[in-house]
Amino acid sequence: MNEQSPLPLPRSLAGLSRLAPQGDGQAGNVLKSAGVLAVAGAVGLVTSLLLPAQMALAAGLAVFCIGMWATAAVPEYWTALMFFLIAMLSGIAPAQAVFSGFYSSTFWLLFGGIILGVSIRYTGLGKRMAAVLAGMLGTRYFTVIAGVTGFSLVLAFVMPSSIGRIVLLLPIVVALADHMGYGKESNGRTGMILAAAFGTCLPAFTILPANAPNMILAGMAETLYGARISYWSYLTIHFPVLGLLKAGVLVVLILRMFPDGDPQRQPEVPADLPGMSPAETRLTMVLGLCLALWLTDTLHHISPGWIALAAGLYCLWPGSGLTSKKCINEDVNYASLFFVAGIIGLGTVLSSTGLGEVVVENLSGLAGFQADRPFWNVAMLTGISTLVAMITNLPGVPAIMTPVAENLATLTGLPLTTVLMTQVLAFSNVFLPYQAPPLITAMQLGDLPTGAVVRLCLVMFAIGALVLMPLDLLWWYALGMV
Repeated sequence: MNEQSPLPLPRSLAGLSRLAPQGDGQAGNVLKSAGVLAVAGAVGLVTSLLLPAQMALAAGLAVFCIGMWATAAVPEYWTALMFFLIAMLSGIAPAQAVFSGFYSSTFWLLFGGIILGVSIRYTGLGKRMAAVLAGMLGTRYFTVIAGVTGFSLVLAFVMPSSIGRIVLLLPIVVALADHMGYGKESNGRTGMILAAAFGTCLPAFTILPANAPNMILAGMAETLYGARISYWSYLTIHFPVLGLLKAGVLVVLILRMFPDGDPQRQPEVPADLPGMSPAETRLTMVLGLCLALWLTDTLHHISPGWIALAAGLYCLWPGSGLTSKKCINEDVNYASLFFVAGIIGLGTVLSSTGLGEVVVENLSGLAGFQADRPFWNVAMLTGISTLVAMITNLPGVPAIMTPVAENLATLTGLPLTTVLMTQVLAFSNVFLPYQAPPLITAMQLGDLPTGAVVRLCLVMFAIGALVLMPLDLLWWYALGMV
């Protein structure tokens, strides 16, 4: 290379530059940033009059981060890095809490999943799987969306990590959209990726080992109260309405909000599909081994994150032939890694400062619990958990609400199991994508427009609160829980 020529920008960094505000929108982004900063400062100032300085700073920092992520005024990774800087300089929490995202298995599950996704594309296995899956989805846009949603939901029964499912599924769905002729900015492509991301995340909150908040709830309930939540009872309580019915609602909403024509090309398996290459065969074996180990994690107790990291390391090994030699520099999306680490760290900081527990205690005093009004009590408990999810994230709900569940059961007169299960009503109903790291991961891996994800979240949230939750309470009544 000529010494005078500039170094080529790695694709991972080029991706970061594309996220930066550009052009005529710069002034608008500056105004958004200023507005978020003003609100965050006001919240911090007001709460400092009522709470200790550490909690007030945590409240202001949470509003700043959530506001910046929600408005997309700056790239998501920039806000995450700013969170690390402010949290460490202010001493708001120990470094272990601030940087907890980096040593959580979720972070390394995402990293390993990104490498697996790169390998799926590099070896051509993604196109092969897309062609096979296409033959199962029919020739209508409706059947494609319904099929992707159904397949994503079924995958939640056999693979215990939503982020793991997303990082394996999205490259296949993206290749499938290309195979069917849906361009990068088409509604069809957006709809298919949304069906995969939301379909394998939201209904999966009703399947005990499928999402992190579920497992946190079950683990803390057993540790604190000796209340063992079985797989079948959890499924019976939640899956009929919040799982199966919600998946159907998701299909209808995607079809209405992101309409598109039928596939331009018939989604059929090519008759002359060549045999698998050695690289594809090796990668298939790696994916199969990962899935087997994920399914049996209760036997060997190895976190899915470390399994994904081991698989990613093998794919990065030059002798494997599963990635390019420049993969780590050019193909890894570091923006999504910083973003997810920031979200996890923010939730840990808010929990460590005690802000979440203070919010719960104060909201409980305003809820007007009465022992003779069980439906009101359940609705108020769900509302409190929903607010907790908004100021932390979805895994923060069981982390904050479970330790006070026994006190809440005494206040409301509800069984402890019912009080615990109200958390599921809250963390399964996502208000904005920043609350759910799996959806954030899907936005990064699938290159989803932020506006599309936010709109679908808001509509799903409204339907969940106004329609699905009342139906679920009727189901609970039939089960004798209220």
